[in-house]
Amino acid sequence: MLTTSSNFSFNAVTVFPFGNLTCGRMWNWMLIPLFDEDTGLLLLAGLGDKAIDCFEVTSSEPFLSQVSHCLVDNSTRGVAMVPKVVLDVMSCEVMRVLQLTDSCIVPVSYQVPRKNSGQEFHEDLYPDTVGSTPAMSAEEWWQGGNKQVEKVGLNPDRRPKPKAPPAKQMPAKKEVARGGSKEDPGHGCSTSSSPLSTPSSSADPSRSPSSTSGLSSGFLPSPSPSQSAKAIQSLLGPTSKFRHIQGAVMHRDTHITNIRGLNLTTPGECDGFCVNRQRMAVPLAISGGQIAVFERSQPGKLPDTALPTIQNSVNVVDFSWDPFDTHRLAVAGDDAKIRVWQVPEGGLKETLTEPELILQGHTEKIYSIKFHPLASGLLVSSSYDLTVRLWNLESGGEVKILTGHQDQVFGMAWSPDGKLLATVSKDGKVRIYDPRKSTAPVQEGPGPDGPRGARILWVCEGKYLLVSGFDSRSERQLCLYSADSLSSGAIASTQVDVSPSTLIPFYDPDTSVVILTGKGDTRVLIYEIVPEEPYFMDCSCFNSPEPHKGLAFLPKTECNVRDVEIAVGLMLTKATVEPVAFRVPRVKKEFFQDDVYTDTAEWWKPALTASAWLSGSNGQHKKISLKPKDMTPVSEAPKEAPVRKYMPSSFYLEEKTDEQKKEELLSAMVAKLGNMDDPLPQESFEGVDEDEWAKYLAQIIVMGAQVVGRAFARALQQEYAASQAAARARSRTGQESAAASSITGMSLQEAQQILNVSTLTPEEIQKNYEHLFKVNDKAVGGSFYLQSKVVRAKERLDEELSIQSQQQKQPSQQNTET
Repeated sequence: MLTTSSNFSFNAVTVFPFGNLTCGRMWNWMLIPLFDEDTGLLLLAGLGDKAIDCFEVTSSEPFLSQVSHCLVDNSTRGVAMVPKVVLDVMSCEVMRVLQLTDSCIVPVSYQVPRKNSGQEFHEDLYPDTVGSTPAMSAEEWWQGGNKQVEKVGLNPDRRPKPKAPPAKQMPAKKEVARGGSKEDPGHGCSTSSSPLSTPSSSADPSRSPSSTSGLSSGFLPSPSPSQSAKAIQSLLGPTSKFRHIQGAVMHRDTHITNIRGLNLTTPGECDGFCVNRQRMAVPLAISGGQIAVFERSQPGKLPDTALPTIQNSVNVVDFSWDPFDTHRLAVAGDDAKIRVWQVPEGGLKETLTEPELILQGHTEKIYSIKFHPLASGLLVSSSYDLTVRLWNLESGGEVKILTGHQDQVFGMAWSPDGKLLATVSKDGKVRIYDPRKSTAPVQEGPGPDGPRGARILWVCEGKYLLVSGFDSRSERQLCLYSADSLSSGAIASTQVDVSPSTLIPFYDPDTSVVILTGKGDTRVLIYEIVPEEPYFMDCSCFNSPEPHKGLAFLPKTECNVRDVEIAVGLMLTKATVEPVAFRVPRVKKEFFQDDVYTDTAEWWKPALTASAWLSGSNGQHKKISLKPKDMTPVSEAPKEAPVRKYMPSSFYLEEKTDEQKKEELLSAMVAKLGNMDDPLPQESFEGVDEDEWAKYLAQIIVMGAQVVGRAFARALQQEYAASQAAARARSRTGQESAAASSITGMSLQEAQQILNVSTLTPEEIQKNYEHLFKVNDKAVGGSFYLQSKVVRAKERLDEELSIQSQQQKQPSQQNTET
């Protein structure tokens, strides 16, 4: 509710938060309002709620407009706004709040997207803000003082630098160069009336792409002229061929809509939903841990009636499709049991209540489950009992128990060859197990500093481990570890942004591209991972129109190679499932891009059984080509001859106008007929003999032809000159007519319509003028306005008659002179 305080000597807009605002959102909790008078932004967080809403407050309609809706993992116990002077103004951060939860404090950042964010200070976004120096003492205020706190600017270049402390003999401390501290005094906040990005949609571009020691390529000295191209390349650093990758939501005909009762509170270790080539499983917020199964072959709007579901009878913690059986779904519940369900052919026709298999062994609630990438019927699970267990679905029992974790297991990942299992834990460790040889980890090293969640996967043919987690300041980061030396720590890391949700990674081994996003985010991050510096190569991001609840990817065979799609995923929103294609822009799409599409593994077919793997056997997937039979590889495309797109400069320098071409043509014709100034031969004739008469007669005939030719040339020149004069006269007439229209404010056509005149004759113009002027007299019901239009129309037509009269006189004068 907004009220205007008009009873005071000043105008102010006061915001009173109630349980129901006109924005259409209902709160069931007590709201905590935080208002920033510099930006006009109002933050509302409900005690016990898992969302923070941001509104813009204005003094005119609509008064209150929603800017963003941020979903957080944990319930809010309190919120506070940090001072403006510690904000990162170079990244266009306008506000940062700290969310208090049951176990931690989470920073939530709000940023304004700008083109040159991180490179320059945007003056139009930053008004002076209230400083931290008190305006007066308590005594002065008690005595009636009303001084205001002095405002300070937020431009890093104009703010006064702190004075250096007295010199002391202190040992130097080496620090790795980074793009800026979170509490750099040279950063502040910004204001803007433009929409804000979601709290998870902006990264700090000023940071170095990795935290490895040494100078970044952007800080190398300028190259000498002799080093030219090679030096420029070293300055810019390597770039990814996927840097211009584009994400696009597919046509609405492929969407599944009208999903009701979606469960938005799945644990952080769960991906939110899972898919395979034929169907997808979505958790519902219905008692009994129900899961809906939708067929990909049946897109469209779901009916409003109840749908058949899978009833687990307990809350769902995590679930996963069997990669080798599109009908088998494993579901972990909070009762420490894993239920294996078999979905019938064609999808669910009725509600399933009896699982195919129940796995028991864990003593406490399960975190997550993962299927083996090569062996069929082999499953691994992690639990609150701090154990990781292997299950053989063929025998229906537990086969291995892995130990060594001191706290919660955030994530697990099998190596590409299926031999090793990697885990990342809340105890700050990354571990590698060889389950067939030992129940203890074979390697162990330091993991992410933040205790808020993490994910792990193998990259670069299993030689490295990628961990997405949080640092000690709760900033999201990516860390790269060498699988051969975990104890040495991360070899590279990059800061991403500030957001409460854990980044869930998807890795494509064919392109070495990793796609990451978090539940509740609107931005999907894309990197190419390389086994050498700079390790992380930035690519374009994909932004969804609204926060998504999950993003799962399909097999590589689902990609349309004719559109150069390297990945196709399904994005789960509040009520829909939307396919998203990630494409690489290419020019010659008619050819198969064999530099992008290497042979891909058939990971949907098992390489061996669980019993064979447990007995020590190893296997690998077969590989297939994605090239259609009717496409030619781009590497075998015929070489095209270079085509000159622009004519040489001499072509443009020799370009002649039409007038010049006509003059040259006329001169050439006259030159062929002869020189008109030369004397004629008969002018030198004095007399001839009889015997020479025939000879002179022939000469006379020739000279007669020359005379006729010269006369024709002279006539041609005169005709050309007359046509040029007529053209100039018409041009002057058109200009005079346009000038008359401009002066009178009325065009010729408009004047003819007003007086109803088709041909310009003085008699008809005068007759119609007198009639219309009389009938529009005010005395007979007319108006001065209509009479003035009639008068102006006659003036315009009279002016046109005068112009035509002058035009007719000029040709007659030219004919007389000729």
